[in-house]
Amino acid sequence: MKRILKQLLRLWHLAMVALIFVLTFPFVYFFSRQKSTYRQLNFFRKICAFFPSALSGIFYRITYKQKIDWSRNYIFCPNHASNLDIFAMSLVVKNNFFFLGKEELLKNLVTRIYFKTIDIPINREHKISAFRAFKKTAERLQEGMTAVIFPEGKIADDYPPVLQDFKTGPFRLAIEHQIPIVPVTLKDNWKIFWDDGQKYGCKPGVSHICVHPPIEVAGFSLKDEDLLRQLVFDQIKSAL
Repeated sequence: MKRILKQLLRLWHLAMVALIFVLTFPFVYFFSRQKSTYRQLNFFRKICAFFPSALSGIFYRITYKQKIDWSRNYIFCPNHASNLDIFAMSLVVKNNFFFLGKEELLKNLVTRIYFKTIDIPINREHKISAFRAFKKTAERLQEGMTAVIFPEGKIADDYPPVLQDFKTGPFRLAIEHQIPIVPVTLKDNWKIFWDDGQKYGCKPGVSHICVHPPIEVAGFSLKDEDLLRQLVFDQIKSAL
């Protein structure tokens, strides 16, 4: 019975996502037409993240270990163990941001419009696609936008999840373009909204999010890429 209730709540949450998306779609479509309105597009993305969660009994408690200067742009690097992570990160970042995410999100009816406009899809198995995605990401960073990149690349197959090895992309970008990296620990999203490879589930709860101090990369060179990757990994792991 408990498992059935959790599966029903998951369906309810997905229904709320669909409802809020439909209600905001005219605005999302309008603001997706030009880059100058991407801030407004992110505002409606936050609405689509907060209200379906709240209507499902899911709330977010965000702890910033250090005050963030939102006049600067960053590369946010969170761990990834739940589909709820995208909702959480949409609420964490306060300036104009975009996601670098898997190409499959182009097939999702809700995320498709974002990944056709503000966000950047990537196929890490295809070298040319990956190169183009990171080139476009670099251009967005140079325009002053903040990137959200899950350095693990995907949700772990393990259940309970284990922090996976990080890909090199975000750290190389940070060093090449001198953009600070902000590690983020999403502590318990997998307990609230999960997929253990066999079944899905959802339950009410509080998502605890730890935003670590930005790591400045001034003075780093590409030979320090592994050092930076390890610094971010250790920061995220320290709060799990």
